[in-house]
Amino acid sequence: MDTMRSESGVRVADVMVTDPKRLPATATAGRARAVLDDGHVHMVLLVDGDRLAGTVVRDDLEAVADDRPALGVARLAGRTVDPTVPADAALAELQARGQRRLAVVDADGRLLGLLCLKRRRTGFCSDADVADRAAGPRRSGLRTP
Repeated sequence: MDTMRSESGVRVADVMVTDPKRLPATATAGRARAVLDDGHVHMVLLVDGDRLAGTVVRDDLEAVADDRPALGVARLAGRTVDPTVPADAALAELQARGQRRLAVVDADGRLLGLLCLKRRRTGFCSDADVADRAAGPRRSGLRTP
């Protein structure tokens, strides 16, 4: 099901993943790199309590040793969005920047969720999409040996 809608009133908060994967702000570059090994993960969210301390994408880690702090190369600028922004405006921003993820934070910097543009750019990932993917092939009736 597509969750991207262009009707007036649909906000980022309405289409975000509400429980994204996160790492503590003290995580190493190696740990962040390991999380990014999952092809579905495009951005690591580094948190200090409930506050977003930084975001890391694959390119950030290119020249960083595994034992170095991931926060040292993390960024917030250009990687966050307010939950009240219209979803179609956030979509346009993602497309213009060639990005697929924005961390959703409130005015106090608290992490609320993750805005995830689907690979085909036909809509936003939902909590149900994430749960289905986590369940793997058994959820769809397929069995793995």
